[in-house]
Amino acid sequence: MATTSTAPRTDWRQEWFEFEDATYLNLAGQSPMPKVSLRALQAAQEWKKFPHHKPDSSFFEVPNRIRASLAKLIGGKPEEIAITTGATTGVAAVAYGLPWKPGDEIITAKGEFPLQYTVWKPMEEREGVKLKIVAPGERFITADDLLRAMTPKTRLVSVSLVRFDDGSLLEAARISDACHAQGALLLLDASQCCGTLPMDVEKLGADFVVCAGYKGLLSPFGTGFFWARSSRILTMRPGPFYWMAVAGSDNFASLNFDNPKPAAAAKRWDSAEPASYFNFNLVAMDVSTDFVVQLGPETVAEHNRALIDLMYERLPKDRCVPASPLDAARRGAFGCFAARTPEKTAELYQKLRAENVIVSLREGNIRVSPHLYNTERDIDRLISVVTA
Repeated sequence: MATTSTAPRTDWRQEWFEFEDATYLNLAGQSPMPKVSLRALQAAQEWKKFPHHKPDSSFFEVPNRIRASLAKLIGGKPEEIAITTGATTGVAAVAYGLPWKPGDEIITAKGEFPLQYTVWKPMEEREGVKLKIVAPGERFITADDLLRAMTPKTRLVSVSLVRFDDGSLLEAARISDACHAQGALLLLDASQCCGTLPMDVEKLGADFVVCAGYKGLLSPFGTGFFWARSSRILTMRPGPFYWMAVAGSDNFASLNFDNPKPAAAAKRWDSAEPASYFNFNLVAMDVSTDFVVQLGPETVAEHNRALIDLMYERLPKDRCVPASPLDAARRGAFGCFAARTPEKTAELYQKLRAENVIVSLREGNIRVSPHLYNTERDIDRLISVVTA
């Protein structure tokens, strides 16, 4: 595990504002920020009133702390992390940074999150590569499905570590072994598991990881990160980069960009303007990611596993079917279910929303994604509406 919870407490609900008018089970859609993050936003507003109170070093402190917290969460190094506005930014950096040859294959899975198609499909026309979309052999996409699709032309496998539509967890290490055996690379989208499941990029064997920040990282919408293995950073093709990624840019009094070269770190792919205490999104992300480190993803995973197992135990089997693996070791920190027909699933979703039980409807499945602010009482409320 890349992180270890340092706090002995078992009830974290007081760290969030109470949902007085709803049962909120939609972390995978949008996370509520903890109180400590909202207080940081208020403090940042005060900074903006009087910017002369802040030294130049403040431009670097926030992003540096975020990189350090993220490195702890995923088992990487701070210098391997770029701060982005979401997962797509990192995938686009890989698309434009890798050297391609006509005929190279990029493998993704059917039903993947849309960014896999919006980034890779245009590359067919741009670079002459081929996007291969793999359908699952059975119900959920597996490592075996992707391995069978690989050929000597496969250059990259780009998939989610945990699927957004069914919560299934991929055996990424097996895929990375196969990729590296033939000189291919593995890109993982960790948006649906970073912060809620223990992660170690070394054990996963990934070459790149992208992640949105507004889910398990408890950060605002418009935040995220891109991790690139150190050995891959310097092999990427040159391209435009954020000006504060130039070596020596921390000295505002002597900026010289006659022949700018990016620092040997992933921050060359930072989304502008992250390196600033004026960026309210990142002020909140800084505090939120530190909070997630304190919680420990294993704490969240254990808590959520118990709630989702309880949900599956109590769902009426004559009306509902599981849409995620029942084995907790094969799924992320949330679970999905459906009614017996798509029409009844949509009706059930609307019924839940009408009763202020906040879940998501994704690809015909009702997605239930709790966090530490949820209790068994929230699952009771969900079940009571489903069975009413």
